[in-house]
Amino acid sequence: MPLKRAVLPLLDLAQPLVTRVGAANTVLLRGGRRVGHNTDVPGMARAMRAAGVTPEGNVAIIGGGATACAAVAALRDTVMDEVLVAVRAPERAEQLREVARRFGVRVRLAELGPSLASQPWDLLISTVPGHAADPLAERLALGAISAKAVFDVVYDPFPTALATAATATGATVISGYELLVQQAIGQVELMTGRKAPVAEMRAAGLAELDRRRNNC
Repeated sequence: MPLKRAVLPLLDLAQPLVTRVGAANTVLLRGGRRVGHNTDVPGMARAMRAAGVTPEGNVAIIGGGATACAAVAALRDTVMDEVLVAVRAPERAEQLREVARRFGVRVRLAELGPSLASQPWDLLISTVPGHAADPLAERLALGAISAKAVFDVVYDPFPTALATAATATGATVISGYELLVQQAIGQVELMTGRKAPVAEMRAAGLAELDRRRNNC
């Protein structure tokens, strides 16, 4: 990241999911060829299942990049209603709209802002980096926006302002670290051909995040 789209022309072979979602987050060298895979989509789906979140009702996605496209793909088997995608510039989100068409997910693009206050959300997925979601956190804390579950893809630093605000409202929070672990399961198994040691991976990642925080 953030080159999940830029890497596509450099691939010799792209797995079908990469082609459909328009992004690769993993490249393997196999027989002299660069083979692209996408483990973000199944990773997002696993992270939601692990948290007991079934996105069947009102769902909103914040952002229109490669991770937002992965979120659309991860929703394809569960969400039945139209998904709101809130972006800063809806006219630049045509690629996300095309991904949604490929997966049969109905989306409505809206400018990031008042559209999120239109209704209570069963699931709010933030795919924007860093502090970009901080204004959204403020509105959530003030009750201007409500959500039963919030999935924030940021994992460092964590908790983010959005995750903190969501926790304070009693919402279920899925952390970006959980996504990091769940997508890494696919990466490790692709790279090694062995079952991923998930508990050890999770512990090692948390230890590294703690080390970074203590060294700040």
